[in-house]
Amino acid sequence: MPPLSDVLVILFRPEHVEPILRSTKTQTRRQGKKRWNVGALHQCRTQLFGEQFALVRVTAVRRQRLKQMTLEDVRAEGYGCPEDYVAVYKEIYGEWNGNQMVWVVDFELVR
Repeated sequence: MPPLSDVLVILFRPEHVEPILRSTKTQTRRQGKKRWNVGALHQCRTQLFGEQFALVRVTAVRRQRLKQMTLEDVRAEGYGCPEDYVAVYKEIYGEWNGNQMVWVVDFELVR
């Protein structure tokens, strides 16, 4: 395993810590440039310079329109229903546009 100084960081909301540690959150959607590669390790944190709470390995990366999310995707995001996921997405990004293309990052807990 590479030294943690060489491992990338991915930020999550504090309420995502427990679902990630229980492996019930195994997916995240992100806007912007692609910054994830299959097989890469990422330290999970709630703040850029905060403590690491988990280490995950990226298992898949793909592009998708938000409106293409399935109920299985919503559950992999750690939510029970689409409405809950949409509400949090709006809190993070300010709006929900079903046609928005996002990066879907699948991951597995390493430790």
